[in-house]
Amino acid sequence: MPTPETGKIDLRSDTKTLPSPAMRRAMAEAEVGDDVAGEDPTINRLEATCAERLGKEAGLFVVSGTMGNLVCLYAHTRRGQDLIVERRAHLYNFEVGGLAEICGLVARPIEGERGRMSPRQVEAAITPADDIHKSPTGLLALENSHNLAGGTVLSVEQTQALCDVAHAHGVPVHLDGARVFNAATALGVEVSDLVAPVDTLQLCFSKGLGAPVGSMICGPADFIEETRRVRKLFGGGMRQAGVIAAAAEVALQETPPRLAEDHANARLIAETLAELPGISIDLETVQTNMLYFAVDREDLTATGLCDALIAWDIIAAPRDEREIRLVTHVQVTRSDAERVCAALREVLG
Repeated sequence: MPTPETGKIDLRSDTKTLPSPAMRRAMAEAEVGDDVAGEDPTINRLEATCAERLGKEAGLFVVSGTMGNLVCLYAHTRRGQDLIVERRAHLYNFEVGGLAEICGLVARPIEGERGRMSPRQVEAAITPADDIHKSPTGLLALENSHNLAGGTVLSVEQTQALCDVAHAHGVPVHLDGARVFNAATALGVEVSDLVAPVDTLQLCFSKGLGAPVGSMICGPADFIEETRRVRKLFGGGMRQAGVIAAAAEVALQETPPRLAEDHANARLIAETLAELPGISIDLETVQTNMLYFAVDREDLTATGLCDALIAWDIIAAPRDEREIRLVTHVQVTRSDAERVCAALREVLG
């Protein structure tokens, strides 16, 4: 159905979803306690469930993916070290420079192919232990699915190969898994298998899973204990926060089995766009729930197309004068996707 409280189809992001009735009920009825003291039973249950589901020893609930990534970067590294990261990675481009300002890290960005770094590129970027002229390598960061690359995914084998290179040099690996359940769904694998090679990860409940707020860090038990301290340092200590963890619990239970529907809807829209004049889209990147395309027309800009779609009660946002990103999610049905396709044909045909 269209976004429930507006009657519109909002394709700007999967962060635009509203809490489902089941989430609202769970939030209202949640059993709570002081999380800083480890006394919130809803959060404790969610942390244990996520750790088990992802095959890691422990978990820590945080308010956002940005906080989750930042806490892990801080706990993994020391100031002045290198962070190897793909050039278009979210934590390099859209997390307010926290890796430098707060963690004191030197970003070493790599130009990947559709967001994927190769083992050879990572090997070349690692500073040898005996090189006194360069900042030492502290961490390799991966992203799966990869937002700015169009929602592309890293396979189990690709993840393992990258981790093998890093671990051979004593470098830990952190995964920005904001949409890791989308990646696992696209690949047809268990999410625990997909993240097995990485040391730590964060996953978001407020993106593809459709909850209103929250993310989870997972990793070794001793590392998670350290991140609990770092979370407090960053002002992220929470009290009776089971009211938000309860919505994340519902999302974790209900949403993963239906993520393939979001992917199919994104693919339908992408294939429609590929057939329309003056549109450039790389269908090979449309692997999950998002698609990027460019408007290459004399008579229309990306802004103009988004404005035209408003008449169809479709909300989209340009990234610049040529590019638009569309994201499907739990509140975009098949009939909504078909309506989007009809609108695109009408405006662009």
